[in-house]
Amino acid sequence: MVPLNERGYCRLCCRQAHFVRTPHYAIDVVEANRQGQQLFIADLFRQKRPTPPPIPAAAWPSHYPVSHRQLTLCDLERDYTAVRPAELALPLPDLAVAIDDVLADHAGRHGWGKGLHSNTRNAIRMLLATQDTPGAPITASAAAAVSTSRSLDNLKSVLEILDAADLLDDDRVPTLDAYAERQVADLPEPMANEFREWFQAMRDGSTTPPRSRPLNPATIRARITHAAAAIRTWATSNGFSSLREVGRDDVIAVMPAQAYRYRQTLTALRTMFRFLKARRLVFTNPTLRLRGPQVGNHPLPIDLTPVRHAMLSTKPIRAALAALIAFHALRPKDVCVLLLTDVRDGHLHIDGRAMLLAEPVRTKLAAWLEERARRWPHSINPYLFINLHTAVRACRVDPTWISATIGFSAQAIREDRILHEAITTGDVRRLSDLFGLTIGGAERYTHTRQLDTTD
Repeated sequence: MVPLNERGYCRLCCRQAHFVRTPHYAIDVVEANRQGQQLFIADLFRQKRPTPPPIPAAAWPSHYPVSHRQLTLCDLERDYTAVRPAELALPLPDLAVAIDDVLADHAGRHGWGKGLHSNTRNAIRMLLATQDTPGAPITASAAAAVSTSRSLDNLKSVLEILDAADLLDDDRVPTLDAYAERQVADLPEPMANEFREWFQAMRDGSTTPPRSRPLNPATIRARITHAAAAIRTWATSNGFSSLREVGRDDVIAVMPAQAYRYRQTLTALRTMFRFLKARRLVFTNPTLRLRGPQVGNHPLPIDLTPVRHAMLSTKPIRAALAALIAFHALRPKDVCVLLLTDVRDGHLHIDGRAMLLAEPVRTKLAAWLEERARRWPHSINPYLFINLHTAVRACRVDPTWISATIGFSAQAIREDRILHEAITTGDVRRLSDLFGLTIGGAERYTHTRQLDTTD
């Protein structure tokens, strides 16, 4: 430290010292002299350039979307294959420029490639050029028509941009609703209305007796599938026009021969008639006191040959998924929600547990992460496993996609691995800790072990 006098000069060499420069903090001579200063050579510090002000985003035109609508005499199906996007005349160029800005910002943040960016832009320009009311919200059905006619797999991208620009009119019918309507398309009107009443209660829940909460869409679809087959038989073969005409013998006559399908059909019909009876839409419940065959719900071992082939696959994502589920028996839905940050320090952090990864799993995951970074270096998707559709978004993959990628049921692999551990140890607590099972779920596997030992 160099002592300074009151004028800021060094007492030893009588030369003026340069003050210590602290960012965003100015000191005077008196304060600097309290503890002494380090002597520096002048003009060796790089001056920090001021940060340029951020470029303001282009303002969205306040008069879009327009509030009026142009009525049409008739709705004609448009042929989007007959024109080229470059030849289109846009009625509202300022709106097209504003949407281009939204598209560029969204594509840059989500790491879109040039191909997806260009295809999405062309599809939106075709929609803008063919609007009945220029500047009005664009329907999702029109966007689907453009993507389908031009063989472009970018409908989700187009809808995302239109939604971000507040120009989307989502007129699509939910897939579950469309599926339910197809099941009752050829039924008599009274029977179809009774079926719709039951479907709406399962989909939306009910606040009137019998009260219920909305069911899982997969559960609703399964019940519709099994009940609709019986209902169509009553309508076509028996000539019934309403479910009020169905009796106990009619229910028994439509039951499938297979035990599993028998139970599924009986459960669906029992749920439907119980609801209709409570709403007084039928006089009696013909499924009362019907008992189906007992179906064993025991996990079964599988042939692991397809799993081994998947683990040796040249596709890093297939090998990583197969190894992760085969070694650690993860649930497919848990694999879908794994984040990139959940794999660290050789452990997998899931549900508050730190699971030590097996060496083959580490190798497969490392290969997949390299492939992921190579194919989608700018993706902002936070999930560990992504595919061509989710890489340009922030959503997760579907459990069905996991099984399709492996080439075998992911849930069957999990159950086989848990069953193998149960046969080896028979420890309920160990199964619960290793695989995140409840006590009842773990006892299901140990009970199967006891049956195997007895046989």
